[in-house]
Amino acid sequence: MDARRENDAGPVKNPTTAERKSERELVVTRTFNALPRAVFEAWTTSALFEKWWVPKSFGLTLLSCELDVRVGGTYRLVFRHPAGEKPMAFFGKYLEVVPPSRLVWSNEEGGENGAVTTVTFEEKGGKTLLVMSDRYPSKEAFDAGAGSMDAVGETFEQLDALLGATAGL
Repeated sequence: MDARRENDAGPVKNPTTAERKSERELVVTRTFNALPRAVFEAWTTSALFEKWWVPKSFGLTLLSCELDVRVGGTYRLVFRHPAGEKPMAFFGKYLEVVPPSRLVWSNEEGGENGAVTTVTFEEKGGKTLLVMSDRYPSKEAFDAGAGSMDAVGETFEQLDALLGATAGL
């Protein structure tokens, strides 16, 4: 028996794991205490997405969040950092949208070095197993772009908090 769990007054948090699967692919996994429909909605509704996607510790401000979640639709996220002179934009196109189980999009701000991101939402015992994979076109592109994955643990904590606060999603 885990004594820490027994003495912990708060709910047990689900860990976020990240694993480099190859020279070109990083896979992040986390279980959320919500059904896939709710988790998928948090990924595809601008008003919800903007509440959790930006890691608070990075000092970024999300200036705009446009999500046209359909095959061929686009997304555009614009951020500002206090140390930066100009806002930063992240944008791409949705390649697959299968509610509430799968999203695939391109990350076009990196040009030809941009990753393709796949997120799956699988129900497991009333919870959602989320698997996010970033696949880069080359090892060099992976090495240059995978640093953004440092924020995923924090953003997934924020998503977890949002899902807990909006249990009626």
